[in-house]
Amino acid sequence: MMFKRIDHVEIVPENAEKTIDFYVNVLGFSIKSRKELKISPMKEIVYLALGDTIIEIIAVDNPAPKSNHPWEVGYRGIALEVNNMIEAVGYLQGKGVAIASEPIDLGDSLRGEIRDPDGLIIELRQWK
Repeated sequence: MMFKRIDHVEIVPENAEKTIDFYVNVLGFSIKSRKELKISPMKEIVYLALGDTIIEIIAVDNPAPKSNHPWEVGYRGIALEVNNMIEAVGYLQGKGVAIASEPIDLGDSLRGEIRDPDGLIIELRQWK
């Protein structure tokens, strides 16, 4: 097969440090690498890893604000698989993370949503 998998997902945050802190200290990602750039408007690229999933945080000068329209064209969000939805929701609430969409039973799975510091959708999914 020519194409193997999604290598990484890129995020341009409003505040890179706040976003890195959230993904590392709340969601359990680790910093895989961090590189300062001098290619305007880019200032730094940080790769975060969770298992074999990679998120690339791109710090830029003066990022444009994200639209608040939930159904705009583009990537809508990412999904994290959880072992136990009740435990995951309790943990997140204990860290001060609001549950944007309470978990619902879809038959073959439970699905809920949280938001990262910039309001990007992070789906939580527990497969049955």
